[in-house]
Amino acid sequence: MSAGLEARASVPTVRGLGRRALSLGAANAFDYAFQFLLPVVLVRCLDPVAFGQYRLLWLAVGTVMAVVTMAVPGSLYYFLPRSEGATKRLYINQALVFLAGTGLVAGWAVSSWDPWLPEKIRDLAQHEAVVPLFVLLWVVATLLDLLPMVEERVMWQAKATMGLAALRAVALSLAAILTRELGPVLLVLLAFVVFKVALLLGYVARYHGLRGPLLRWRAFSDQLRYAAPNGAAGALYGLRFQADQWVAATLFSVGMFASFSIATILGPLVQLCRQSVFHAFLPSLSRLQAAGDIPGMVKLNSRANIMNGALVFPLLAFAFVFAEEMVTIIYTAAYVGAAPVMRVSIVGFAALVFDLTSVMLVLRQGAFMMCVSLVTLGLSVALSWSSAHAFGLAGAAAGSVTAIYVDYIAALRRIASRTGIPVRRLHDWRTLGQLMLFAALAAAFAWGMVGRYFAASGPLVRLIVGGVLLAAVYVAMAALLGTGRVWLAAVRNSEHGL
Repeated sequence: MSAGLEARASVPTVRGLGRRALSLGAANAFDYAFQFLLPVVLVRCLDPVAFGQYRLLWLAVGTVMAVVTMAVPGSLYYFLPRSEGATKRLYINQALVFLAGTGLVAGWAVSSWDPWLPEKIRDLAQHEAVVPLFVLLWVVATLLDLLPMVEERVMWQAKATMGLAALRAVALSLAAILTRELGPVLLVLLAFVVFKVALLLGYVARYHGLRGPLLRWRAFSDQLRYAAPNGAAGALYGLRFQADQWVAATLFSVGMFASFSIATILGPLVQLCRQSVFHAFLPSLSRLQAAGDIPGMVKLNSRANIMNGALVFPLLAFAFVFAEEMVTIIYTAAYVGAAPVMRVSIVGFAALVFDLTSVMLVLRQGAFMMCVSLVTLGLSVALSWSSAHAFGLAGAAAGSVTAIYVDYIAALRRIASRTGIPVRRLHDWRTLGQLMLFAALAAAFAWGMVGRYFAASGPLVRLIVGGVLLAAVYVAMAALLGTGRVWLAAVRNSEHGL
């Protein structure tokens, strides 16, 4: 049996991978629901300045996370499927050691000891050791968000995701309701991350043991060599997505920044949908690439994109036409200025469905991704800064949206040149285009009907009616025009092989 056939035999069927993706999708939807509900409590219990500082904290955390982790946790997707026993434990231990070291750096970066700390973040430093200690532990705890999935323990990952999401949301909500101050909320957040680190260590102890080898220089250097280009590219990529928020935080008040930051809440939703699919598919993509089956890898990635697009496109279309109603219900009318920013961001989020990141990772194109991200970071900052001055708060989102499309086109051309597979075959363009068109038409129909017959109704009624209409029209169009049948047939035909 050839290496390619062996790899195919070891890869679960698309239907099996689809079940994994759906399990993770359900868990991530649960997590996202709590992320959605938590601000509903916080905006009603904290004053706008305190809520703005809370959002600034997470912006700072996201920035240091993008920089210091250097994709070392993600490198486990490459190394663990190719390793056994003590070698697996070695790579996990090395990731823990690296995260602990970089977590110390991240903690210092958000502390009062950092002389370059931005002025608007410096107010958080008054909470003494709470913020830097939280950041240190959060960096380490992020390994729990992917390690079980890397090892294909999908149900363990799903249960941990849902349990931690519920615990975090309930604990923070209670702290905000009872005290109505930011300080106690941060203390509860610190207690939560301590528990998450303990759960991570418990997982490692159960499945691998808390013992050596702790670090071996040759293996560690190889792990870093693999991760470093991807990490640098990921850091630039993450900074590019956060650049518009830093522009908004710099140019506008803390209260206006709060409105801007909540407008990007759909970003985590899109990422969660992508993660649910691609975390389930990525180990199989890695094995196919290792066996030299590049066409099979690209085909599997294309199917993953269709699964992702079928869900994400209608959600984005719904949010685009009912942005004001969503913001009013979730964050109160005081933050309705976030709606125009949300619409600009959605234009960029739609392109994320056409994902090529997984293919770039397994093809070890981190250096190329880093160069592209460096260029697009500068482009994003320049466009956001100039557009914010010209068009106000919504203009600050223009840079990241433009950069998404530049990045995607560059990746598309790079994969085609490296694999010899034409651009037209890297995606099922026809099916993805139909899904996007159906979502746009269904959203336009729902918006028109709600505007005509429910104009005087409250935002909740408009949102519910619009959602029902959009879902019904979208599903009906996909069924009548055959897109749903084509996709399901492709999955069935792949049940016994790729």
